[in-house]
Order: sequence, then structure tokens, then C-alpha cells
Amino acid sequence: MAGIFGFRRKDKEPLSVGTQVAGYKDDSCDEEISGLSQLYCPEQDSVSHTRDVADVLSETGKINGDQLSQVRQLQKEKPNCDILETIRALKLVDEPDISVAQANLYDMEFRRIEPEQVDRRVFGKLELNYVRSNRIMPVSVRGDVLLVATSRPADLFIIEDVKRQAQMNVETVVCLEEDIDKVCNTFNDEKIDCDLDDIINDMTDVEIVQDQEDESEDLEKMAGQSPIIKFVNYLISNAIREGASDIHIEPKERFMRTRYRIDGVLFEMKQSPLKMHPAIVSRVKIMADLDISERRLPQDGKIKVSVGGRAIDLRVSTLPTNHGEKVVIRVLDSKTILIGLDQLGMEPDAMTAFNEQIALPHGILLVTGPTGSGKSTTLYTALGQMDGEKLNLSTVEDPVEYQLGFCNQVQINEKIGLDFATALRSLLRQDPDVIMVGEIRDNETARIAVQAALTGHLVLSTLHTNDAAASITRLVDIGIEPYLIAASLNGVLAQRLVRKICPECKQVSEVSENIARYAAKAGISPEEVHYGAGCDKCRGSGYLGRVGIYEQLVVDEQLRDMINKDASVNNMRRFFHESGRRSLYDDGILKVKKGLTTIEEVLRVTEVYGKNENEVFVENMDSD
Repeated sequence: MAGIFGFRRKDKEPLSVGTQVAGYKDDSCDEEISGLSQLYCPEQDSVSHTRDVADVLSETGKINGDQLSQVRQLQKEKPNCDILETIRALKLVDEPDISVAQANLYDMEFRRIEPEQVDRRVFGKLELNYVRSNRIMPVSVRGDVLLVATSRPADLFIIEDVKRQAQMNVETVVCLEEDIDKVCNTFNDEKIDCDLDDIINDMTDVEIVQDQEDESEDLEKMAGQSPIIKFVNYLISNAIREGASDIHIEPKERFMRTRYRIDGVLFEMKQSPLKMHPAIVSRVKIMADLDISERRLPQDGKIKVSVGGRAIDLRVSTLPTNHGEKVVIRVLDSKTILIGLDQLGMEPDAMTAFNEQIALPHGILLVTGPTGSGKSTTLYTALGQMDGEKLNLSTVEDPVEYQLGFCNQVQINEKIGLDFATALRSLLRQDPDVIMVGEIRDNETARIAVQAALTGHLVLSTLHTNDAAASITRLVDIGIEPYLIAASLNGVLAQRLVRKICPECKQVSEVSENIARYAAKAGISPEEVHYGAGCDKCRGSGYLGRVGIYEQLVVDEQLRDMINKDASVNNMRRFFHESGRRSLYDDGILKVKKGLTTIEEVLRVTEVYGKNENEVFVENMDSD
């Protein structure tokens, strides 16, 4: 009968009628069980308990019986919660006590690890990101045994992985997480400098034969040598870690200079021996699949790399100079491009107006600004907010900088005749809903974009103008009739990027007399003026990260009439200022009042100093 109902003990023996169920304390099971209805009683007290950190803390007197019961009760309420999280949530003991208990539980030694106790070369056996994410670090080597310290001794898979990577026997001790962080922070820069010095020293025997037929072969061989590979890998990985947008490798008369562009400003990172330069350039060319023997002409290429498990695209450009080839590597990280409009720095009212613009079924929306002002980021963000499942989203770009899975991207190739106009004309036969054109450069592209907008498509594109109002005049200058602009244009967004004050060293600023007068004109009180004093995190600059400032021109019926009558730049700017919308300068001042940036930054990117844009506009009108 028991076999029919399928009830079995752990030892697989059938449970027969009348058998006493061991370990069950309920009174109903004290007597001999009989009848089919009492075939199964749960073995509540027979469930074995595995000794854990809480037990060790109790055994060593760090927590009492009531506290242990409290831990167990919370475990029952949150069964998916780790025991360590449970103990930390209750704040019963300090971190050192927890780590000592973990060491006791896993029969390991507990140590406090200071940076000076760690061998720098041994620490370099694992990548810094690997150490940080897995909370395990190499400390020293004794014979053929690698000593590692971890704050997660229960993670046996990671310990085995370290053993595999190091190809050594491993001895493990337990340490605090703060010890690992302290060592990582100490070695972050120090280790890199040591490695670079080692790389440079390794190259002392390398000689480059100049002006010989086999020079390119020698460079290719040299570019494959380990020190060169390490140096180039360091340049790329460090640039990504620092948040750089570009890497500049520049040959000078006596040395090679490496600079990173961070938050729109170039910082010098390293000066290296000039004899390294040809091999470094050749290594980058090999990675980008360029011709290493061609050093007289500019070349362009691209590289796909993976850093910390993250796919990064690199654009490589070489340029012959009087001291050798200069190389610029642009870092394109798709994770930094697809962000929300609020993260771009748009104020709520501007965000609402922009969302209304990209929700329209047809028309043209332009984003304007100089190179490096974040136009592509804004357009990609706009596309990211659209429903790629229900809409046919397509882009025409030169080059395609970021790979977007939710839309169709076309790469311009003028060598074979595929320019913006040709690609856009073909794209209109692909049943598009939304088209993004990388840039409107000429009359033909602009005219096709206008036709697309008038035939029921939403077109997003960029222009290089100083402000939103000047975009209309720019289209007229390109050769588009004012009545077509009035009929097709929905709006224009002008933008700039200003550096944000570093939050680590931010403090109230003591401004100069000139800036104080300027702040008073802008309605900024002294306590609203902040600056960054400079710290290690911001490389002494006082700025960390960037935020956008915007001005938005919405084309309404009144403006359409004005475009048809007089589309001159002064007329367009007068209308914009009379409309009461915030200018780039006004939006920047709003960011200053919020403590996000400085007055100097706003003046720098808006090219206005000592007066606001309204005053400049009036003066320009008077001079005309």
C-alpha cells in the first residue's frame, strides 16, 4: 500500500502502516499510527543543522542565546537572506568579529593586511578589477605557495580559480574587506607606475633601424613583444578606468607624450622615451588592421576590445607630424551613451518639451552644438526611448560609433559613393518610421530630410551652429526654401557640456570681484557659488564628470509665419529671447545655483564673459 502512495523514508524503505514516524513530537503521532490518513507526518526535529558563522559567534561568546535566537528567527522570515547579511542587518557584532568567525568556521587564519605587507609584483598576478569584484588578493609567495587573502572564504570556486590563474599552490587567509580596498587603492597608481617603468626598462635593448627596407617587418616584430603589448593594454584599460573619451599618443623632439581627454579637457598622463613610439604606433595599427608600413598618409581604423567583461569600441586615427605619427584613439562605451534624459542634465520642463518633440509622428528635430557637445548622446537617448518593436528605427551615420540593437544602422562610405544623400534616399524605400541622420552637411541631404519629414517620417539630425535660433538661418544658407523649413521643422535643441564640481572636494567659493558682480547680475547669492578645491579623485582639477546645458526652440505657428517672412539670424534670435525660454546661459546659471558647476565653466562654453546673452544680443542689434 505504501508503494502505491509513494511515501518513502530517506533510506528508500517503504513506510508501512502502523510504523512510528521518528522525530515527530506532535501528540497525534505519539501513539501507533494506523489508517491511510496518517501515513505521513513531517520530520520536523530530524532536519540536521549545518554549523555556521552564527554558531561560531555564539560559541566564542560574541553573541548570547537571545541574539542567536534573533538571528535564527530572521533567517526563517527571510530564508533567501545570507547568514552574514542577517548578522550584519541586526548589527550584533563588528566586522572583525565576523571575519574571525569565518576564519574559525573554515579552519583558516585571520589576518589584518596592510599595503606594505603586500608584494607589488605578486599582487599584479590578478587584475585589479578581479580583486575588487571577487574580494580576494595575492599577498606574497613562499617557495611555490601563493598566499592570498579573502573576505569571502566560503567562495571556494574563486579560490580554485585563483589557483588556476596563478598556476601555483594557494594558501588562504581571511581578512577584512576594508583591507582589500585599502591595498587596491594604494596599488592602483603605484603599481601602474612600477609596471610602466619595468616595461620601459625591458626595452633598453630594442633598437629601431631607420630608413631600411625591412623596417616595417622589424616594427611588426617589435610590436608583438610583450612589453609593447603590456604598455598599449595599459593605455587603453587605464583610459577606460579614468573615464577618458580620447587617448592622444604624441611624438615630440625628445620624448613621447601620452594624454587623456577627460571631461572635455586634456590631461598629460605619461612621458616615455621616444624610441618606444614607433613600436607603440605599430602595435596600435596592428590591432586596428592598418598598414604599418604606411607612415606618410593619415589612416583610420577601429578596434573591438573587452575590458572587465565590457565590450568597448575604439576608433583609431593616425596623422603624420614632423616628429612621427600622432595617434588618437577615441573610446566608445555604449554603456555611457544610453542613459536617461534626466541624467543628461535636462530640467523637467525642457525634458517634457523634448519628449513631446520625439513623440511627434513626422517633422524634423535638430540638435545643434560644436563637436564634443554631446549631440550624439542626446539623439541616441531619444532613440532609446522609442519602441523599437513597433517602429522601424533607422540611422545613417559617419561613422557608426555605437552599436544599437534596437535599430538599423547604415555606415557611410563615400569611397564607393554611399554618402548621406544616397543612403537617406534608399532608406526612404525601407518603410521607416524614424530616421536619424548623423549630420546635415549639404543641400541634397537637407532637401531629402525635408521631403522625408513632409511625407510622414520623423527625422532626427544634427547641425553645427552656435545656438538654436541660428539653425533656421543655417538651413536657409544651405539652400532650403523658408516655406519648406516652416512646414517641416518641429524644433531645435542647442546644447553644451559643462564640467561638474567634484563632490569630494566641493566647497563654497570665495569669488573674485569681477565674478561676484557677474553673480549678482545673474541673481546668484554668495552661498550658491561653489568650486572644487582639487583632490586625488578629480586629479586636482576640482571637476569630475559633465552635465548638459540646453536651450530649446519650439516651432509654433507664430514662428512659422516669421520664418516665411524673414528668416535672418537676428530675427530668429529676437523671437527666441522674446519667447521667454531659457537660453544656454540661463540654463547654465540654473546649474550654478544648484551647485553642479561653476560660473567660469558656464562662461567658457557659452562664450560670454561679464554679461548675459540678452545684453550681447541687444548690443549686436544696435551695432547692426
